[in-house]
Amino acid sequence: MSEQSRIPRRTFFAGLGMVAAAGVAAKLAPESATSALENVLSPQEPDGDSYRLTEHIKKYYRTTTI
Repeated sequence: MSEQSRIPRRTFFAGLGMVAAAGVAAKLAPESATSALENVLSPQEPDGDSYRLTEHIKKYYRTTTI
């Protein structure tokens, strides 16, 4: 018989608690911090006739996220 490594129950629940705490912290973060993060992560608009990130495309992207 081969032994498969299994995650102990305590480790699983500790990890689950950490994920939940991170989610609550992100939800309760000040609006200025979250908007600053969005500004850093959003790409700059290119010059010329290339792809443009318009409002209707942003709306589509928001509807595809989980």
